[in-house]
Amino acid sequence: MEVPTWVWTLTVVGIVGMLLFDFVFHVRKAHVPTLKEASVWSALYVGIAVLFGLGVLWFGGGTMGGEYFAGYITEKALSVDNLFVFLIIMTSFRVPREDQQKVLLFGIVFALIARTGFIFLGAALINQFAWVFYFFGLILILTAGNMLKGEAQGGHDEDEQNFVVKLARRFIRTSEEFDGDKLTTVVDGKKMLTPMLLVMVAIGGTDILFALDSIPAIFGLTQNTFIVFTATAFSLLGLRQLFFLIEGLLERLIYLSYGLAAILAFIGVKLILHALHENNLGFINGGEHVDVTEISTGVSLSVILGILVVTVVASLVSKKGRAKTAIGNAQRHVDAYLDLDYTADTAERERIFGKLIQEGEQIKALGPKYRRMVRDEPGLMAKIEKARQQHEETVTDGRQRNPLTEV
Repeated sequence: MEVPTWVWTLTVVGIVGMLLFDFVFHVRKAHVPTLKEASVWSALYVGIAVLFGLGVLWFGGGTMGGEYFAGYITEKALSVDNLFVFLIIMTSFRVPREDQQKVLLFGIVFALIARTGFIFLGAALINQFAWVFYFFGLILILTAGNMLKGEAQGGHDEDEQNFVVKLARRFIRTSEEFDGDKLTTVVDGKKMLTPMLLVMVAIGGTDILFALDSIPAIFGLTQNTFIVFTATAFSLLGLRQLFFLIEGLLERLIYLSYGLAAILAFIGVKLILHALHENNLGFINGGEHVDVTEISTGVSLSVILGILVVTVVASLVSKKGRAKTAIGNAQRHVDAYLDLDYTADTAERERIFGKLIQEGEQIKALGPKYRRMVRDEPGLMAKIEKARQQHEETVTDGRQRNPLTEV
């Protein structure tokens, strides 16, 4: 179905308007979003995406609507996985909590620009060369294999995933400290770049890498450029709020990468089947089409939803997942608490220490097998004891217990 120019125009204007609204009313003034704020706005953006999809279903028909929802769900799942790397980058650079929103919004805008470029490039290649389907399918299958390999070696590895950070540090010299969310500052009378610029370079670089997986995946579900663009754009909108909503659950989704690997491999096979059906390469079946059964949009949507449901449920009920979540969160929260530059907000420090107490209770409730995982974390207990002493001196006048003493 050909989408009229005026529909394209209204859609782009609406997406840009939502990004500008997000910046003016939420990000411009640095603050730490509350759970309620993150929940309400995450639900609103998902609601807008669903309403848009229903509009596509109504005006474009069942096939077009199914392609949109399959693409949106796939891109949203990949975006959640991308948040792991955003978390690593911001932790590595010790981005102040109040300024993380601006970094995330920049990442979303840059990702949208980069992926839009890849979308139109991919569409042009597909229109000219049918063999591109083979290429995209192979990329997705290799990506799925690399995901499984990465999980077997310990999951999201900071040294491997964060090479863009190392490259940026090598070529961009900055001041030692942040100056709010400014990109430049004055040190000893000299104007210098701040680490905020370095963070944005790192986020932008990783966004380009993410697009190399993301765009072939959605082209495996639909070749309609309008659907590819809108599904990708709506999956990115609201990602900032989603980060603050599920930040504590990211490490809990221990099987997410397995699920995403299965989805990418499935879409890769779907693309190759489509490539065989459209084949014009001389060395395959003499350049003639190959009679294969293609996977329908309905089957694709069902498989993607099924894999994600199984993956998320298995992660949430896993005791190992709960233990890893509590330990990972405790490590991140104690590092944040001991970092004086993390935030000047006393209420935020109270919240962090409260989280440490909750995480200690969660680990104790899991039993001896999982409590041993805490003791195997080098330096974690010493950091927690130091945080307790600091909290006693500055906040509670000696009345606060060590949250993990009994672990």
